[in-house]
Amino acid sequence: MYIHQVAAYLPSAVVTNEHFTRLNGLSHEWIIERTGIRERRKAAVGENTNTMAIEATNRVLAASPEIPASSIDLIVGGTYTPHDTIFTMAHAVQHAIGVTDIPVVSISSACSSLLNAIEIVEGYFALGKASRALVVVSEHNTAYNNEDDTVAGHLWGDGAAALIITKERLAPTDLRMRDLITGGAAPVGKASIAVTLKPVERGIVMPFGKDVFIHACQYMARVTRDILERNQLEVSDVSYLIPHQANLRITKNVLQQLGLPEERAVSNIDFLGNTGCAGAAIGLADTWNQLQAGDHVVITVFGGGYSYGAMLLDRE
Repeated sequence: MYIHQVAAYLPSAVVTNEHFTRLNGLSHEWIIERTGIRERRKAAVGENTNTMAIEATNRVLAASPEIPASSIDLIVGGTYTPHDTIFTMAHAVQHAIGVTDIPVVSISSACSSLLNAIEIVEGYFALGKASRALVVVSEHNTAYNNEDDTVAGHLWGDGAAALIITKERLAPTDLRMRDLITGGAAPVGKASIAVTLKPVERGIVMPFGKDVFIHACQYMARVTRDILERNQLEVSDVSYLIPHQANLRITKNVLQQLGLPEERAVSNIDFLGNTGCAGAAIGLADTWNQLQAGDHVVITVFGGGYSYGAMLLDRE
């Protein structure tokens, strides 16, 4: 199983820490000290979880001309900030690429959804039900966020990423990863508007951030060690660690536990904020062109709820 290509989409609007200083008195220095965040992206009017997912999909397909949209035989979408819970983000992507009668699956396990989505692909591949999958992760956090919340209102940013995953290796740059029929029909008739539910109602709240912090640090470090041990690798063999982009202090804590230098970690939280389950995938897109043959990449995540996971990738 291989990640053939990855691409990200970020809205153009930038929200700096000064916005929150003007809004509720939180200083730039205080936000940096607590979170590592300097700025974040915000979806424009008319943008949402679905539109960002579609843009990321268009970009990953454009970067993979050898894989036409018509060859995609599975779509898995991950988000906890849906624009619509019935005509899901995965259906919207299917509608956009115009491929019908293929499995379309939505997953939500908070910020761990990327790895759960890829695990679903693994199951479809193992059962012989698919061979070219599209995984899309997208978060419209600012649609749900309450900026007046001085506890967590400054944490969130918007963004999306898409990955093409194949059963066989197609290119030297691919990253290796170590009965029932379902079908979507989103492009047919009035599927996109026949039945919808759009639950954008209230802001994200995080009353027990310290508990999240403690468990995120513990679980991400532990599961990273576990996956390395299972594959007879040492922590020192890790070329890049891509953690969930929740808080720079969490990343530094995990690195300290593992004994990895900071330059081995991929971090985008300083200019993107917490982009939920899209954050690690965006980090992989940022790192893609730097990867060399022989590199080992670990993606490790933790999500509210709680959920966690790790994935080991090799560039052969």
